[in-house]
Amino acid sequence: MAAPANRGEIEADIKETLGLVPHRIPTELLGPEWEIFKRIELGETLIPNKYKELIGVGLHAETKCRYCTLFHTEAAKLFGATDEEIQEAVHYAKASLGWSAYINGMQEDYDQFAAELAQVADYVRAKAT
Repeated sequence: MAAPANRGEIEADIKETLGLVPHRIPTELLGPEWEIFKRIELGETLIPNKYKELIGVGLHAETKCRYCTLFHTEAAKLFGATDEEIQEAVHYAKASLGWSAYINGMQEDYDQFAAELAQVADYVRAKAT
């Protein structure tokens, strides 16, 4: 196993990537957290970066974390999202969360919901062929 990089090397990598080291976290966590951030937030994954950030915008519109909402909004723009796409992501989150509140609040039968959803999916697939 390779020896972990020292804090100075990690901060140099962060500064090279982001232009500055935005905040400090404990030394023992900095390396692993930076690697995760580079891989998930900045790296190319199965979900394109713009879409990951739009998911983040919608998610944090609900968590009401203004720091995360700001971060993901700006990151989405850096990855090419338009203001209209950001607005749509937030509107989609609002619509989805509304149905979640309604269905859970009405305590709908889960098994019936799952059966209805399977029926809808089968119908849509059949129409597509």
